[in-house]
Amino acid sequence: MSQNIKILPGATVCEDCTLEGDITIGGGTVIHPRVTIIAEGGPIIIAEYCIIEEYATIIHKKAEKAETQETPPKPLFIGAHNVFEVACKLESSFGHIGESNVFECRSFVGVDVKIGSGCVIGAACQLTVPQTLADNTVIWGSEHHNREALEKQPTQLLQLDFLSKVMPNYHRLRKPNMHKRLPSRPSQDTAK
Repeated sequence: MSQNIKILPGATVCEDCTLEGDITIGGGTVIHPRVTIIAEGGPIIIAEYCIIEEYATIIHKKAEKAETQETPPKPLFIGAHNVFEVACKLESSFGHIGESNVFECRSFVGVDVKIGSGCVIGAACQLTVPQTLADNTVIWGSEHHNREALEKQPTQLLQLDFLSKVMPNYHRLRKPNMHKRLPSRPSQDTAK
């Protein structure tokens, strides 16, 4: 697997994390130590202002259907303002994760789960059955109850600002190596 890690200005990426494959990290995103991001099924594009905490794992899995070599693999686009809490795991072969989602501690989202925007996957919830979470869905409890959120998820801009100032004092960071903006969010037609 070839390494092609692109870090945009303003991103805070700890050196002590595992990044494998073609990964683009947007400005303002903070990646803590001990994070694992693996782009085995195609590129991963992480938009601006995401927080990925310790021991979180994001894997872009290869699709079950073998693609021809002429067809370039579809990227996994992770929208802006997503929060991946400690030890959560996301495995996806789909092309798009929405914006402003919270993946709480030790949650697991399997390959055949599509995530809209504004969703919350509760602590230790395991989503393994193929499904599509509509925007603003909240999953919680051992029985995986769900409901619609009553209000939008708050932004994490204050926490992002704090982390980007404090983390360089305690961790070695990877330096930005790109000087342009991320590609725009794919249209609904290309995300399917």
